[in-house]
Amino acid sequence: MSTITRTLRNIWRVGLKEYGHQIQYIGDTKAGTLVGMDRCGNKYYENMAEELPLRTRWVDYKDKEFDASQIEPGWHAWMSYMVDKAPGEDRILDIGIRPWESKEPKINMTLSRAAYRPYSTTKPKYSAWDPVAKPRDGSTPFAQRDIREGAEFEPKAPASTS
Repeated sequence: MSTITRTLRNIWRVGLKEYGHQIQYIGDTKAGTLVGMDRCGNKYYENMAEELPLRTRWVDYKDKEFDASQIEPGWHAWMSYMVDKAPGEDRILDIGIRPWESKEPKINMTLSRAAYRPYSTTKPKYSAWDPVAKPRDGSTPFAQRDIREGAEFEPKAPASTS
């Protein structure tokens, strides 16, 4: 979070609409220059006059599902302060799409229904215990007693067949 003077200064610089957008998606107010956009549509900003160290570069994601896999490797290096020049200015980082890369960027599908779930084709080394109850055959000592009729402790008289 920022100080009230920094917040008011940034509201004056970016306007109320952009201030509301930044508070909703970034959680902070920032004012800076647009450095570039990647092929995903993310916008990258920088403000070197910022008084807070390591908070001078930020990304405004095109999709509002924040995922680090949406940042390309060259922009990631620039965002992490590994390089000083953005991919548009540096020839090494600005190599374009390689032949083996897909034309459309693929997002990370972890923790979604489309996530990769491996399965095993080998037999498990152990199996879970499956308890099996022995069927009752009436051979217990209490088999002759009927608990439901109120004669819990008296054995039932054998029925006479006459």
